[in-house]
Amino acid sequence: MRDISKIVVHCSATPKGEYFDAKDIKRWHLANGWRDIGYHYVILLDGTIQNGRDLKIQGAHVRGFNRGSIGVCYIGGKGGEDTRTNAQKNSLVYLIGTLKKTFKKATVLGHRDFPNVIKSCPCFNAKNEYKNL
Repeated sequence: MRDISKIVVHCSATPKGEYFDAKDIKRWHLANGWRDIGYHYVILLDGTIQNGRDLKIQGAHVRGFNRGSIGVCYIGGKGGEDTRTNAQKNSLVYLIGTLKKTFKKATVLGHRDFPNVIKSCPCFNAKNEYKNL
């Protein structure tokens, strides 16, 4: 298993309430010339947790910081608005809590918390919201 020091939360920057899933994101990423979906997990509007890239494989979700990190993306967040449903919020807590049990030293950050990132992604303060997990 890879040595994981960061769990990074992202949003898909898609309109509030519109259905998209890991297959859609994979299609977008492949169209950009990537070899696979960049995220390890995708959280759907109903809270379903879909697998993306295998955890054994480095993701492609924060330029320069993919080694040693896990990418988690929830559907929504277009326009910088926190559009998470209650089901998504619950699933994020569950998934991040589960990952933290395995990767005890990992810190939780939002995509926006990294240097040179000029995005509001994930549209809420993930670092603060998940600091006690």
